[in-house]
Amino acid sequence: MVKTDYDGPILEIDRLSISFFTRLREIPAVMDFSASVMPGEALGLVGESGCGKSTVALGVMQDLGKNGRVVGGSIKFKGRDLSEMTPAELRDIRGSEIAMIYQEPMASLNPAMRIGQQLMEVPMIHSGMSEKDARARALQVVTDVKLPDPERILKAYPHQLSGGQQQRIVIAMALMSEPSLLILDEPTTALDVTVEAAVVELVKDLGKKYGTSMLFISHNLGLVLETCDRICVMYSGEAVERGSIEDVFDEMQHPYTQALFRSIPLPGADKNTRPLIAIPGNFPLPHERPKGCNFGPRCDYFQAGRCDAAPIPMEHVRGDDRHHTRCIRYDEIDWKAPPILADVKSKGAVGDVILRMDKLKKYYQVAANAMFGGGNTKVVKANEELTFEARESETLAIVGESGCGKSTFAKVLMGLETATEGQVLLDGKNIGDVPIERRTTQNVADIQMVFQNPFDTLNPSMTVGRQIIRALEIFKIGKNEAERRQRMLELLDLVKLPREFATRMPRQLSGGQKQRVGIARAFAGDARIVVADEPVSALDVSVQAAVTDLLMEIQREQKTTLLFISHDLSIVRYLSDRVMVMYLGHVVELGTTDQVFAPPYHPYTEALLSAVPIADTKVKKKHIVLEGDVPSAMNPPPGCPFQTRCRWKSQVPGDLCETVVPPLRFLAEGHQVKCHLSQEKFDEMEPVIEVVAAE
Repeated sequence: MVKTDYDGPILEIDRLSISFFTRLREIPAVMDFSASVMPGEALGLVGESGCGKSTVALGVMQDLGKNGRVVGGSIKFKGRDLSEMTPAELRDIRGSEIAMIYQEPMASLNPAMRIGQQLMEVPMIHSGMSEKDARARALQVVTDVKLPDPERILKAYPHQLSGGQQQRIVIAMALMSEPSLLILDEPTTALDVTVEAAVVELVKDLGKKYGTSMLFISHNLGLVLETCDRICVMYSGEAVERGSIEDVFDEMQHPYTQALFRSIPLPGADKNTRPLIAIPGNFPLPHERPKGCNFGPRCDYFQAGRCDAAPIPMEHVRGDDRHHTRCIRYDEIDWKAPPILADVKSKGAVGDVILRMDKLKKYYQVAANAMFGGGNTKVVKANEELTFEARESETLAIVGESGCGKSTFAKVLMGLETATEGQVLLDGKNIGDVPIERRTTQNVADIQMVFQNPFDTLNPSMTVGRQIIRALEIFKIGKNEAERRQRMLELLDLVKLPREFATRMPRQLSGGQKQRVGIARAFAGDARIVVADEPVSALDVSVQAAVTDLLMEIQREQKTTLLFISHDLSIVRYLSDRVMVMYLGHVVELGTTDQVFAPPYHPYTEALLSAVPIADTKVKKKHIVLEGDVPSAMNPPPGCPFQTRCRWKSQVPGDLCETVVPPLRFLAEGHQVKCHLSQEKFDEMEPVIEVVAAE
């Protein structure tokens, strides 16, 4: 198909409605949705899970499956209605004119084919390109997506690449035929924050280079701010606000947009004095939507008789013909009024040291040829001399990229693994070499875990109440079934779930509700230390606020020590008292939250802070993109673990960084860093994140 220059909208969606049909009923997934993308423009589509973002994308791809149908409106690509195209014309357009990048890169890659073959297929099938030209094009695109050693990458299989490299290959594949429209569906959700920053940078650069228009689907408002020109906010199947980034971020005109911003931890939010405001209530199911405004039952500005009288149309915001809102009260609301804050909480006094890790090492021995066994064994150094302590009522955040050893140390603490060297002291007693099956019931109850994915941790065939009672039985709590049942109901109260949820099955619960059950189960034995491993990363932003608030409230009541493992530095800044930064098994920085988030930093902490997308137009960030991936723990670099990616390395004389592991040094009381930089260089460091005062 020959591409023509086209100066109208590349994509024009007009009053689109999409429904899915089951045996019982028609389920409207998208209603009255309009949006357009101009040549070279990036449009961000944001909203919570289930709001219809991906359904819009699949509608554009004309890939709604057997049950899905467009029941109203139109989708035009370069002026042509996609629903009027023949299957052959659609096949021509998909992949060559419109390309889509999915959330999970391995879903788009064939594990049995080399990368080069998979890339060459695209122009050979769509443009009839010769094999020689296709290979040259593949080499060019792999170079464009900034992958090291492109020749080697073309010969590799997908499993030989890291997650970030796989996602770059999927982007390269989408760009092979220079599409006019690129649809990105949560393309960075599964990636580390530093890799995400590099991928986002790449997408922006390639958009400029190829002049590609983009539809960027995300629930991360910070990412949309950094990548898009315009934004469309969706709620329960409808667009509720549309406009330029500046319009929507600085002059929002819909209560849902305002509620979304209030539930994310922007700089300045504080768990005690300025807590996040969670959106009340739950997202409506498609067949249970309310009359009138879909957001009505959860809205602070709801007026009975007006907001629930009739369907609300999308209107121009007065004075700005490119800004639209689906709210009939938008010009009556004082959008600048400060939020009514929840009660200011007092921080619980931090108590005595409960947990101490002293020079903890955890090594694994693996076969050098892991697939067939035999041969030499290699050592994976997952944790190297971890030393820190945690106190009663304290939240200690542990941050770092995948592969830095966060989860390994959590497993040693839980007794799922035993320490190679060093000690894990709980109340002064070493439990580091005691596996979980040999630990006392009290020890097991004392240290509990809340996992990243609530879907994987609940038994799908047991009711919620039964799962909590099972934990109580294991911890020998309650003399009989009646006492345990009463305690189970109290635990549901603790995590703010209705008591009738005791009889529900996990499949009947939302992600946030499942995570609350996981928290209730962790506290069944009055846990003193709770290891929360990315507990909110799988949840929507509005649910994240409610779950983190819940954890904080329980901590205040129960004086729990919370070890919060995360790579999301916004949430870490909001809720932690101290922060420990890990890289390749080492603790590279440890200090109070204020110390770690202000210069001087360890060079790795500086890069991590720069990588975090912040949904605030008033925030200025220093731009640091880390080159390369985290080295393998099986073959770590000599000297400083971070030296292969450090932008400050040239400031250290000689080859110190490459040959000597840096000593631990104190920059201030309680603030330690593992780095060779001189004090003068540390003093020169500037803040990465600055809030610019409004003019």
